[in-house]
Amino acid sequence: MKKLNKRQHDILSLAEQEGYVSVENLAKVFTVTQQTIRRDINYLCHQELLVRTHGGAFYSSGVNNFAYKSRKYLASDEKRGIANAVAEIIPNHSSIILNIGTTTEKVAESLLSHQGLKVVTNNINIVQIFSQSNDAKVWLAGGKVRKSDSAVIGENTADFIKQFKVDYAVVGVSAIDNDGLLMDFDQREVMVSRAIFECSRKLILVADDIKFERTAPMVIGNISEIDILVTNIQPSPEIINLCNTNNIEIIVATSSNN
Repeated sequence: MKKLNKRQHDILSLAEQEGYVSVENLAKVFTVTQQTIRRDINYLCHQELLVRTHGGAFYSSGVNNFAYKSRKYLASDEKRGIANAVAEIIPNHSSIILNIGTTTEKVAESLLSHQGLKVVTNNINIVQIFSQSNDAKVWLAGGKVRKSDSAVIGENTADFIKQFKVDYAVVGVSAIDNDGLLMDFDQREVMVSRAIFECSRKLILVADDIKFERTAPMVIGNISEIDILVTNIQPSPEIINLCNTNNIEIIVATSSNN
């Protein structure tokens, strides 16, 4: 491997700290052209130090999850577009479950104008979002709180969720394999996700393009179990085939800059 120059070292350090770096921001930070940054990123990706994605790259940390703050701003416009598409699916006066994750938090924001929602969640951030609603009724699952992202996870959380049967569940996962496996990083999250899968009449999976590029060590289930996939890109032929085989609707949302 060739020796990295100072700028490449600094880019790598920023990626390690933040989880994700964008071409646009790096060009401003280092006062160089975006083309120069793209060359640096391509080189770092070739050395398997970064992983390329649309508009930037994330730190190549194997199966380690991104810090919550990094994930919150990663693909933000894409997540907003996905959230708006989900909000169009869910009618007023529905009962819904929203699990942990930055995309489901965007869905909560997009649902604020809905009337008469009954919301079950294991995400304290989502409770805070719905505190702005005039009439939404919200149930927060009990259990251990993970301070890094205000997630409530574990066996007690799963048991709480099993009490419900809702119209819609909106779930995010950490990674999606081409064979349809849905994956996550934490066994306590997997327990809760399984409970959510089993207590909804219609299951909506929300996934930006990065989820198709990542891997994670623990299996939640299979894409064949969901009813609707909402994403911001055309999925791979393998995923499309699995969705067609299992009568899963695919919605490709447009990015939102709002």
